Amino acid sequence: MTAGGVYFFRTLVLALVFAAPSCKSEQEQAPQGDAYSVAMKLGGETFHVEIADTPRKQQLGLMHRKSMPGDRGMLFVFPDARERSFWMKNTLIPLDIVYADEAGKVVSVKQMKPLDESPVPSDGPAKYAVELNQGAAKRAGVKAGDVLDIPAEAREPGGRRDRGR
Repeated sequence: MTAGGVYFFRTLVLALVFAAPSCKSEQEQAPQGDAYSVAMKLGGETFHVEIADTPRKQQLGLMHRKSMPGDRGMLFVFPDARERSFWMKNTLIPLDIVYADEAGKVVSVKQMKPLDESPVPSDGPAKYAVELNQGAAKRAGVKAGDVLDIPAEAREPGGRRDRGR
């Protein structure tokens, strides 16, 4: 092999080594960090939702993600039911937000625009919020007044950890 060929080969190998970590699939983008997920039925569909049950996870939410598979989402679990408001700071994908009270009754379903820092409030006290890709709530038939079946291990902040898993 010539000196030019060796240089080209080394350059190609280095380019592949550095490019490989950035070629993540959508599935590898979620969940992140110490997040765990559960299957949750919303309307006529089942979603795999990451649980955001600590202030840190709730603050980070779905920020900085470029995409999310259609059957994924995030369930925010709060210690109490009260008026809630979300915004889309550093969130790159359009989302639906489903707010639900302590019994799982949907109080509102709203849409949120990427990077929009305007507050999107619940229409009543909410203990839970579910973020899905925009259009998923309508496709699944979720509407105000429906009752969500919140998985037992996700009903309270730290629920999974409290069960020793």
